[in-house]
Amino acid sequence: MTGTVILQLYFAENDRHRGELAYEWVLERSKALGIPGGTALRGIAGYGRHGVLEQEGFFELAANLPIVLQFVCAAAKAQELLQLLAAERLAVFHTQAAVEAGWTVPPQ
Repeated sequence: MTGTVILQLYFAENDRHRGELAYEWVLERSKALGIPGGTALRGIAGYGRHGVLEQEGFFELAANLPIVLQFVCAAAKAQELLQLLAAERLAVFHTQAAVEAGWTVPPQ
């Protein structure tokens, strides 16, 4: 696949947008934009720009753990999603890089 990127969006687990969990809201919108797939990955620990280490422990089940949404898609679709997030005033740290992607054998 040429012109393909990996787009990663970083959230805190409890971030909200329009009354929904932000990462779930973004997954729904990415699907509606025609991005072929997205994955939400939940970290076991992490810290962000504020330097607060979040981790789930036995006595602390309400941690605000990191969530990474990951998409492998056409660069134009990634840009469309980022433009939507900007229009929604949803501040999300993101990374994007060109990738080579393909199947080991054709999917059935």
